[in-house]
Amino acid sequence: MKKDKMFFGFGKNVFFAGLVSFFMDLSSEMIYPLIPLFLSNVLGVNKSVIGLIEGVAESTASLLRVFSGWFSDRIGNRKWLMAAGYGISTLSRPIIAPATGWHQVMGSRFMDRFGKGIRTAPRDAIIAESTEKSRLGRAFGFHRCMDTMGAVVGPALAFFFLGIFSNDYRKVFWLSMIPGTVAVLIIIFFITEKKKTAAAQSERPKLTLKHFDWKFKFFVIIAALFAVGNSSDVFLILRAEQVGIPAVTIPVVYLIFNLVYSLSAVPAGMAADRFGRKRIILLGFVLFTILYYGFAAASSTKAIWILFGFYGLFMGLTEGIQKAFLATIIPTDFKATAFGVYTTAVGLAMLPASLIGGWLWDHISPSATFYFGAITASLSAILFVIFIVFVNKETEKKVDCILR
Repeated sequence: MKKDKMFFGFGKNVFFAGLVSFFMDLSSEMIYPLIPLFLSNVLGVNKSVIGLIEGVAESTASLLRVFSGWFSDRIGNRKWLMAAGYGISTLSRPIIAPATGWHQVMGSRFMDRFGKGIRTAPRDAIIAESTEKSRLGRAFGFHRCMDTMGAVVGPALAFFFLGIFSNDYRKVFWLSMIPGTVAVLIIIFFITEKKKTAAAQSERPKLTLKHFDWKFKFFVIIAALFAVGNSSDVFLILRAEQVGIPAVTIPVVYLIFNLVYSLSAVPAGMAADRFGRKRIILLGFVLFTILYYGFAAASSTKAIWILFGFYGLFMGLTEGIQKAFLATIIPTDFKATAFGVYTTAVGLAMLPASLIGGWLWDHISPSATFYFGAITASLSAILFVIFIVFVNKETEKKVDCILR
């Protein structure tokens, strides 16, 4: 059996999937930190509408993830669904660049997330299928590292181009198409997938949860509850501006967040492989609770800079590692379906999260948005502790049965 070629210690698909995410996130993050400022300062949109835009974009598009994952398992194809998803996201840029109303911005955001909904589950399945079980944390950590390194370069370029173009957001939006196009080309020419054997192709999975046990379902419920309080990052950006950070400096704040996120992702993945993924995930929930309380109470720009840095650490501790953990509790033949169900549940929770966040900001106070997130995160941490206890008990029972 021919061994896959390695690139910098990672399998070919893992490395190039990381490179694809680097360029796509570079494209997305040239735009993302500017959208709330564009909506608020240029189009004069209130915070509730901004929350609606983000909630609808994330949640409605997330419905596709479960269908995309199931469809990928059913047809036995990952690569071309992945390419289609990245291509659709790239084509959303010409919609937002000339936008004169919030409806156009919502259309662009929806199309961008629509593409993400198509590509996420097949891409995660490619990474999982190209990696040994003992190295899943490292592989997904590398992917998050590359993805987020793009999110470091993206805001940096946005900051650079805003200075050159005298805060003309639209020109930056147009330029973001270039790295998105590069991402699609890398998929076409460098990503490969193993052909399914006739036996593997004979069973075409149905879209049902009966393939998954209680561990998968319980974990998805915990992740969805957490997501209900994890409102869109646009509220963090708006909070930074409200506390006193100038609009032109916002991309730099976001850059710091993504830099810490990127640098912590691989070490966090390696630590999870060695010390246990469940421990790292629980640590992430607790850290988020503290951070959102901090954002609620923050009254100085210095505090905002520090909080954004630690928020990046939280992302490094959770995003890729949750998927690595998920890959260990799902059936081999239904990986893309499982990733689709997981990301759909989390994505759908983004609608109430952003609507609640926007409503609390407008009708109670900006701090209320973050206090709510701290409460739901603490509840998620408690449920995850219960989850760990039950998993450990099940493992002990299996060991006892074997010994007998």
